[in-house]
Amino acid sequence: MYAEHYNLTGRPFQLSPDHRFFYSSRSHKKALAYLSFGLNEREGFIVVTGDVGAGKTTLVGHLMSQIDRERFLSANVVTTQLEADDALRMVASAFRLPFEQRDKATLLRQIEDFLISRHELGKHALLVVDEAQNMTPSALEELRMLSNFEADGKPLLQCFLVGQPQFRAIMAHPAMEQLRQRVIASCHLEPMDVAETRAYIQHRLKMVGSNNDPAISDEAYHLIHLHTGGVPRRINTLCSRLLLFGYLENLHHFDDDVVLEVVTELAEEGTQHSATERPAENVVTSQTPAHLQASGGFFSAPTASPSTGWTATGPSYSTALDTLDRRVAALKTGH
Repeated sequence: MYAEHYNLTGRPFQLSPDHRFFYSSRSHKKALAYLSFGLNEREGFIVVTGDVGAGKTTLVGHLMSQIDRERFLSANVVTTQLEADDALRMVASAFRLPFEQRDKATLLRQIEDFLISRHELGKHALLVVDEAQNMTPSALEELRMLSNFEADGKPLLQCFLVGQPQFRAIMAHPAMEQLRQRVIASCHLEPMDVAETRAYIQHRLKMVGSNNDPAISDEAYHLIHLHTGGVPRRINTLCSRLLLFGYLENLHHFDDDVVLEVVTELAEEGTQHSATERPAENVVTSQTPAHLQASGGFFSAPTASPSTGWTATGPSYSTALDTLDRRVAALKTGH
């Protein structure tokens, strides 16, 4: 609907990851450099972490779109809480190998034979594991063991481990020492600042042919950043609703009052809470798999840490958040 209203060739703020819309913020640019270095090393593990919606999948997708398919063979998996044997089946399935009714020894032999055959063809195998924080210790250990496969003195498999912040706590545990020694590059995606949020929005609009329609005021950009905390997926959610609201109200200019009205709608629907709401103190612990939190278990619960959207923000940011809270409350009551 709104695409025609604003003469756009597509939807600029869809929620599903699309590497074609990749925007290189300062944090994403640094992460991409680390990942490219790791990929060129052709061995070990590369770890990418970030909050929900930080752009991890889009970043990896962008990198994968740039690699030479004649030299690299990649496979992607999204993990749940799999045990060791299921993790091997997951890897076999990702590389399109038969896995049903195969025991562990057979699976390992199949995977190794496949990797050797790719190596003989001059291809380097890369496995991208998304939602890595869900993996059990035994499953992570199986991945580490797969990285031992070699031919002609060269590793046959390289792994990208992509996960949420609690995965860093998992990797920091003493029991993960052997896996940590295989990590050759690691990066954490931080939220964007105000200027990057503005550039991100403009980048996505230009990707679908926008010609400064709708026009967005400086104050509106600032409030978008305050509400979303600079997290890409939250920005997409808000901006998509802004465009829909603009279409319904026949608007071609968005100011701070328009943003506040849409923010209020989202809050009342419960579909998105503002970054003005401080996270619970146990946010990391609450998101960590139960098998890692259990008393006496393999891991102790990670120490709680504030959301990255609240780090190094300073008094002025907190004051601005309080101001936004008051304006939203006033808009709700009509005062």
